[in-house]
Amino acid sequence: MWEKLTSIFQASGDKEAAGSPDEEALRVATAALLVHASLVDGEEHADETERLFDLIKTKFELSDGQTTDLISRGRAHDDAAVDLYRYTRVLTEHLDPEGRVGIVEMLWEIVLTDRVIDDYEANLVWRVAELLRISTRERVLLRKQVAERLGIEE
Repeated sequence: MWEKLTSIFQASGDKEAAGSPDEEALRVATAALLVHASLVDGEEHADETERLFDLIKTKFELSDGQTTDLISRGRAHDDAAVDLYRYTRVLTEHLDPEGRVGIVEMLWEIVLTDRVIDDYEANLVWRVAELLRISTRERVLLRKQVAERLGIEE
């Protein structure tokens, strides 16, 4: 599932090494959505911040510095954003269905880190999944899979 995402994100964080502008846009769009998911409940939890860092670093095979830089850029874009469409459009245009499912899975990993899904978090994942053309059934199955992986009983 992660092959296409991984290949896109393997390049380093600087723009010259990152390759095409599309690759950079994919990185930033993904980071901005994940940052938004970690902050949407109005609180910045250390465990969500740590999970965000680990998830981006591992899934995209980045160094600590590249990961920190990407999260900073994602946060800046999230702070300036007025909607989610600007990010989901980039992801929908450049990722296949499997890659888009991977984005929703990562969102659930961030949201479920604190073992509580508040209304804002649930709404965010629902809206992003809809914009990424992920079915309700698949979104719910992803939540259950991530919860099971994290040892959370529903």
